[in-house]
Amino acid sequence: MKDQFYSYILALQNRITQALDDVDGKAKFKQDIWKRKEGGGGQSRIIENGAVIEKGGVNISAVHGVLPRSMQAYFKVGEVDFFACGLSLVIHPKNPMAPTVHANYRYFEMYDDKGIILDQWFGGGQDLTPYYLFEEDVVHFHQQCKRACDKYHPDFYKEFKDNCDRYFYNKHRNESRGVGGLFFDYLKANKEFNIQDRFDFVTGVGDVFLDSYMPILNKRKDQLYSKLNRNWQEIRRGRYVEFNLIHDKGTLFGLKTNGRIESILMSLPPYVQWRYNHEPAQESEEFKLITILKNPREWI
Repeated sequence: MKDQFYSYILALQNRITQALDDVDGKAKFKQDIWKRKEGGGGQSRIIENGAVIEKGGVNISAVHGVLPRSMQAYFKVGEVDFFACGLSLVIHPKNPMAPTVHANYRYFEMYDDKGIILDQWFGGGQDLTPYYLFEEDVVHFHQQCKRACDKYHPDFYKEFKDNCDRYFYNKHRNESRGVGGLFFDYLKANKEFNIQDRFDFVTGVGDVFLDSYMPILNKRKDQLYSKLNRNWQEIRRGRYVEFNLIHDKGTLFGLKTNGRIESILMSLPPYVQWRYNHEPAQESEEFKLITILKNPREWI
């Protein structure tokens, strides 16, 4: 299974970076191949200072070895070996009217001292973080997420959409990071689904990523914007940074497993603002966004 999934994310990385290279037209993704001394490595692809994408990363990794003690305590296991691979991406467009997008598709195995698999599961999802709310964009993104889910189970979209709303929530700000999407973890074999079924579902979600995001990016990338719009984008990016450094399990897992710091922090945008006690004007477009973030809703 691990070879099957790693082959999938290799191909998906190629598809996504090619599509984003094409839409940007100025900058291209640069590849950085790295090794982890404890075992494994990955390839990071980063794009910066483009005509459309201010900063973005589409990274894959496959790491293995003895599970670090901090993670042994987290998973409530003794000294075991592990294998983890996945694709993680974040795209920060330059235009404030175009939303940031995040996606992650991952697979994890744990082994005993004889190399027998003790546990295995998939996780991941994809979510949208707009700076200005265009409801038709959010509806489109969620429709694509639901399309991927409905192929496998009629309850998946509702379950994983609700998971996403709960997970991507800045508790210290009492607001969501964005307008959600899908989030799932610990998708294991059970009486209803075998591990191949789980693979088929997660790759099905990965396969709709470009259909979910590219129409939105193409629609918004050339839209006119002002300095005020840009300032607001940078303020809201600050909340994105706060979530990633305080709450995000993937970031914390990478730090606790001696992950590659450049790859872990590639999700952070290049220009960010923190303003003391900043509040948008009542009834403004900025206020409209905050109202939604404080009260997550159904989109379809």
